[in-house]
Formats: sequence, structure tokens, C-alpha cells
Amino acid sequence: MPKASEVLGQYIPLHYHFEMLRDSYRMKSFREAIEATVRPGDKVVDLGGGTGVMSFFAARAGAEVWYCERNPELVEAAQRMLRANHVAEQVHIVHADAAEFTPPSPVDAVICEMLHVGLLREKQVQVISAFQRNYAAAHGPRLPRFFPEGTLLACQPVEQDFEFEGYLATGPLFQAPADEHADTHVLADATVHQMVWYDKPLRSEIAWRGKIEIAHRGVMNGVRFITKNALTVLVEDERVIPWHNQFLVMPLERPQEVEAGDVIEISFQYEAGEELSQLAATLQAVRTGERRNQQVA
Repeated sequence: MPKASEVLGQYIPLHYHFEMLRDSYRMKSFREAIEATVRPGDKVVDLGGGTGVMSFFAARAGAEVWYCERNPELVEAAQRMLRANHVAEQVHIVHADAAEFTPPSPVDAVICEMLHVGLLREKQVQVISAFQRNYAAAHGPRLPRFFPEGTLLACQPVEQDFEFEGYLATGPLFQAPADEHADTHVLADATVHQMVWYDKPLRSEIAWRGKIEIAHRGVMNGVRFITKNALTVLVEDERVIPWHNQFLVMPLERPQEVEAGDVIEISFQYEAGEELSQLAATLQAVRTGERRNQQVA
């Protein structure tokens, strides 16, 4: 049995890490971001390195890499695959907790992909916060560049079909990151509630209370959470290389009919890295009684 700290932290079964390699959207996005930013001779840290694929991308771009992973099975697998991909001589393998690791010298970039929708479940915020403290104590206040550089968190009210072959089952639903889903009727545009920059001081609490104007009539029975990661910001090219986590639809206890022009208030509060149940326990979406003029229903 995994320890409690592993369940709430970074314990993910080995086979799931291999399955993530088949996510072409994730793989291509990170590869493009790393190749666009890392230069030959750079020094790079890969926190929670998993199968070693991010270390591979950085090493192939010419970097010296410190791969850090606490799961011994993953460390063994990564060593084997990095050798098979002819970059083992550029990658230092560190079997340690990413929250406790500090590179022996200043580095140019840090890769940390411990990301889940809404920054839930995985310890991205806690690990990077610990790295910031440890790195500053060892090498001074100037931090390296992070991959991703930031995470944008947004939400929107929806009418969600929770019926499956005639069986009604309301619970959290994950969706591929796309605007259109046949079982989801969007009631309003997504509203950004928080932007997290990983080179800044980080707070573990994620909380919001805000008003949204309904654009389309329907039955509001869920809130969809959207997580967009800015993997790297290319200032000279004036573009960002993004990567979205899966969308998450959380059901509401009390569905409400809404009309275009209605104003609703959404609120929630949870700790980054905690389970979906903490978000579910605090999530509320209610009509305020306010109305704004709307022409489109």
C-alpha cells in the first residue's frame, strides 16, 4: 500500500506514466516549448522526472540535466530509456524527493509537470515553492526559468448531461480540452479567476467568488473548470506555447434554470494539491437576482 503522503502527493502507478507518453498533445507541446527555449550548454532541472522524457527533450537540445524522481521504479525505467535514447551522459540521475532537491550549481531552467486540472491532486505548487526556497538559500534570489512559466485557471457555468444509457449519475467528469462537447451546453464564456506565475511567491489556497453573466438559457447544473498552462512565453516571437489539462465538470447540488442576461455568482475554496472532494464541498453557483440586457437567448 502507498503511504498517505504518496496518495496525496506524486504517487502515480508506473503504467500510467507510460500511458502519458501516448498523449501526443502533451508531448508535442512540451517538446516545442523546450526546444524553443533551451540552448546548448544550458543547465536544466527536471523535477518529478517520471519516465525521463522531459529530460530527454532538454538533453537533446544540448543541456546538462538533473533528473529528480523519488519513485525507484521510475528512476530505474528512466535510466534504461535515457541510455536507449543516447542522452544518458548528459543526464544526472537523482533519486530524491523533488521538494527536497537543490542542484549543485545555478541552473537556467526548471521543468516541473505535476499538473492536474485546477492544480488539484498533484503537488505542483508545493514542490515549486519548496524549490524556490531551497534554490534561493543555495544560489541567491535570482530564480531560473520555469516550464511551465504560468498556469491560468478559469471556470464557466454549464448544463451537463449526467445520464449514461438511462442511468443518472452526477459526479465529476473529465473532458478533452475542446470548446465543443455534445453532452455539454455552455451557458457563459469562461472567466479567469486566477493566474499563477511559478517564478513568483506561490500561495496554496485557491479561492474565488465572482459574478458571471449568463449568455444562453438552460439548466445550470455544473461548473466547468479550465486549466491552461503557458509552457513558455516567447517574447521576441510575441507568442505563448500553451498546453491545457483536461477540463473538469463539477456537478451542482441544486440545478437552476437560467436565462440570458441573468447574473450568477460562483464561489469555491480549496488547497492546491488536494482532492476533488475539497472543491466539491465548497463549490456554489447561484442566481443573484440581477439581470442585464441580452438579445441572444
